Amino acid sequence: MQGPIRNILTYVDGTEESITAAQYAILLALSSGASLTAAYVINTRALSDLVRTRIFLEEEQQEYQRDIEADAERYLNHVRQAAEEKGLRIDTEKRSGNVHQQIRKLVEERGIDLLVIGELSRIRSRRDEFFNETERAMRGVSCSVLIVKDDERVWDLFEQAQTAGG
Repeated sequence: MQGPIRNILTYVDGTEESITAAQYAILLALSSGASLTAAYVINTRALSDLVRTRIFLEEEQQEYQRDIEADAERYLNHVRQAAEEKGLRIDTEKRSGNVHQQIRKLVEERGIDLLVIGELSRIRSRRDEFFNETERAMRGVSCSVLIVKDDERVWDLFEQAQTAGG
């Protein structure tokens, strides 16, 4: 019998919290037999805002976008390697656009049962609340959401988990 969780999506944004969430998602996928996708969304809205407010010139935007794309690849490769070390096959997805919209699309396209995200940053103002893309995604997806906390415990669990062939 297949359990309630068949397809897991973990959102990676380069923060330590998102890496911890990815490790927890790997452990969940291993224990439940679910498939796992790790996604990184390049926030093009934020880039456009930086140009519009003249914080960046358009040339700087292009250079910054190249840097962010390289970061996306680096973080997705890190998560892929962590999964493979534990004997888990993982799909990775790099997208560009509005973060919460891209996460919602991925949830729908892949039939995701569970979105796993890192602990949300502390909201200091109504403006922060409105612009926190991860929180907007959490509230807008059609599946259940797991917010991973307790970094040290997750890291310990991950280190203790059997490695591939071990």
